[in-house]
Amino acid sequence: MQFRHEQLPNGLDIVAEVSEAAHSASLGFFVKTGARDEYDAISGASHFLEHMVFKGTDTLSAEDINLRFDFMGASANAFTSEEDTVYYAAVLPEKQHDALELLSAMMRPALREDDFVTEKQVILEEIKMYDDQPPFGADDRCRALFFRDHPLARSVLGSTSSIEALEVEAMREYHQQRYSSDNLVLAASGAVNFESLIKSAHQLCGEWKPSPPSNRKVQFPTTQSGIVTDVITREQAALEYAVRMSPGPAEDTNDRFAAKLLAVVLGDDSGSRLYWDLVDSGKAEHAACNHHDFLDAGVFVTQLSCEPENTHALLDRIVEIYQGAENGLSNNEVDQARNKLLSRVVLAGERPRQRLFSLGLEWAHLGRYRSVPDDLATLDKISREDLHRILAEWHLPASSSTVLAGPLLNVSSSS
Repeated sequence: MQFRHEQLPNGLDIVAEVSEAAHSASLGFFVKTGARDEYDAISGASHFLEHMVFKGTDTLSAEDINLRFDFMGASANAFTSEEDTVYYAAVLPEKQHDALELLSAMMRPALREDDFVTEKQVILEEIKMYDDQPPFGADDRCRALFFRDHPLARSVLGSTSSIEALEVEAMREYHQQRYSSDNLVLAASGAVNFESLIKSAHQLCGEWKPSPPSNRKVQFPTTQSGIVTDVITREQAALEYAVRMSPGPAEDTNDRFAAKLLAVVLGDDSGSRLYWDLVDSGKAEHAACNHHDFLDAGVFVTQLSCEPENTHALLDRIVEIYQGAENGLSNNEVDQARNKLLSRVVLAGERPRQRLFSLGLEWAHLGRYRSVPDDLATLDKISREDLHRILAEWHLPASSSTVLAGPLLNVSSSS
């Protein structure tokens, strides 16, 4: 593996991890914009704009885009998160320029009003489906309660009211502000010809304009005052769904790796404390713990689905399991969790598309490169004492927010 980096005069960063062993190339644009960069009147604009990018440019229709990707044999897609919008394609190495030519054209969409009106209905239906299917919007509601006034409280999809009120001119303005050359990263991984990539980028992206610098980070309190709870009542649901959140390490600290290892010990979907106690025993349909890290905040997310009448007792049991972990973890369970993460890092590292996401997001967020060996070495160095320190510092039993979704009408004070 060889890491390469170059920046165009307009501020567009180009990063690549070149592998001589790979037989495909993955490349994409990482736009430093997501739900956290919106405000109330345009909530959901980032995700809506992602849809609109595929509707065509001034010279290409939506059908033209689909046909071109299909002709080059590309596997192409996009996603929007709280902090990023990513457009990517996996192709044969000889199609590298063709893929970049199409992706770069898409970064300057036409944003036609008729397409906007049509796609708005698609987004509204997507929001409705999200609210009507388990866990019935509990994740978004819990995030809003947890992050409160912080930008990360915003929903990626937006709300029905914000999407209905959104005008095409507001989207055009948002695109102009956020899709500037210095707010994008062009990343590539696998069988990449870096010199050719740079030449193509100069030709295709060199005229893009930068924008005034902005600071996306907003201080987030690592301790929250009080426990906030809410209920989303869905009487027709067969199961009760619970989401609880508590603070954890942010992205800009190496503790994020220890936090992820701890989450595997506590709540991996197999062989973890939550799994053996709640799922394998048949008490719950699903129980898991994950750690998510962002630019300026981190969060431990616990998810539970079970028979409604067992919900409160199982939420109390989760607190007991977390308290038990604070009393000490065994070397065996830490090593088992570490082996799981090491395997996942290695297996993902063998796929150019997965390396593309790691490469692009790390550079977009922190402006640095981490190789697979870097991640493996970091995981190897994490000790049981490091996990005990994380448990003591972040105190998982003290949930900051809990949301139930299902037939129940209330949340017990102990959850």
